[in-house]
Amino acid sequence: MRVAAPVAGQLQELHVRRGDRVERGAALFVLESGREQAAMAEAQAQLETAQAQLADLRKGKRAEEIAVIRAQLVQAQAQLQLAEAQEKRQQDLRRRGLASAEQLDQAQTELERAQARVVELGAQLRTAELAARSDAIRAAEGKVRAAQAQLEQAAWPYAHKAVAAPEAAEVEDVYYRAGEWVAGGAPVVSLLPPQNRIVRFYVPEPALARMRVGAAVLVHCDGCAAPVPARIRFVAGQAEYTPPVIYSRERRETLVFRAEAGLDAADAAKLHPGQPVDVVPAP
Repeated sequence: MRVAAPVAGQLQELHVRRGDRVERGAALFVLESGREQAAMAEAQAQLETAQAQLADLRKGKRAEEIAVIRAQLVQAQAQLQLAEAQEKRQQDLRRRGLASAEQLDQAQTELERAQARVVELGAQLRTAELAARSDAIRAAEGKVRAAQAQLEQAAWPYAHKAVAAPEAAEVEDVYYRAGEWVAGGAPVVSLLPPQNRIVRFYVPEPALARMRVGAAVLVHCDGCAAPVPARIRFVAGQAEYTPPVIYSRERRETLVFRAEAGLDAADAAKLHPGQPVDVVPAP
């Protein structure tokens, strides 16, 4: 099991050595991640800005801004009352011939201007007390989703800079040292989990009928206190000759088929990779 990081980087920390035994989830190695951390910080700041803008749109203007508009409206209403009184006075003076038509027109114009100002500020106040338009809110929500996706995209390479053991295993080999540059996808550590160990052996042609896939076998090794049970899971479809000879009925004993047998994890630990063994059918 060759363990690699999907991203490139300088090997910063190496936590294992050849021959070590590691548990599932144990730290294996860490690649330098300064650039990825900076990208995550930038993406996080952009997300917070987008979220703040969305929240501001949803709640409308601040209370201080609304208070200013209300004060302006009160002032405009007072000016409207004054303009109404002046326009009424000019009409009375005009009827008695004490004011000109121009003065009456001016008073009526001021009254209309004051009325328009009150209407304008009333509309501004109602708008300020409401949230932003739905299309503006949808646009802000889209910016938030885009910022979240950017943060996830920045977090992915950072998360893969530190690599842990996917299975409990023995460290078979280490291909890099701290300080070296590791390409993306290049194996740094090779692990051999017990369940990945197999027994490879060769079955003579006369014994092939008893050595089919699924058959139980016993594995003998030097120094083993007892035979190790295994089960055949592969038999080659093509024969091999050892040594090479011309095929004949009389020399079938030299015809062998490569086979592989699987072991339970507990039994696999009893055998060492590369160790010569003898395999016989189980009784």
